[in-house]
Amino acid sequence: MIKTDIGEYIVGGYLKVIKECDFVDYNVRLPGGGLKGLSEMDVVGLDFKNKSAYLCEVTTHIRGLLYGNNKKTVEKISKKHEAQKDYAEQVLSDFSSITYMFWSPYVPEGYMTNELNKIDSLELIINKDYTSCIDEMREVAANQKNDLGNPFLRTLQILEHLR
Repeated sequence: MIKTDIGEYIVGGYLKVIKECDFVDYNVRLPGGGLKGLSEMDVVGLDFKNKSAYLCEVTTHIRGLLYGNNKKTVEKISKKHEAQKDYAEQVLSDFSSITYMFWSPYVPEGYMTNELNKIDSLELIINKDYTSCIDEMREVAANQKNDLGNPFLRTLQILEHLR
């Protein structure tokens, strides 16, 4: 069993309270086993009311996104996006809207952001956009007192209600 990272809980919290997903799961494996079964979706959010699905790759490198070098990093994110699309094709045929997301708090501007922006159908939630999403959740947390069912959201609630 893969341990859920706090970065994944951040994204799951966003899907729950901002995107209003009915169901959020973490570290979801592709069906069928084998090598493809080793791939996983970091966070999957399902909104049954609107038949919308969110497939999210999450990388929480606070020193900056990097896997070896810039080129390898972009290749890795591209490959993970292909796995997202495979998962959607296999599992989410009943959903009318599928959003593929990549979340990272710090992606160096320049080559990395330019190349990632070229990946069709992948929504980047990085840098300032990532911060904006956190701010949206802080606002929700400040106005809610009941447990929102997510460790990150609960932490935000505590911080927002400090006296």
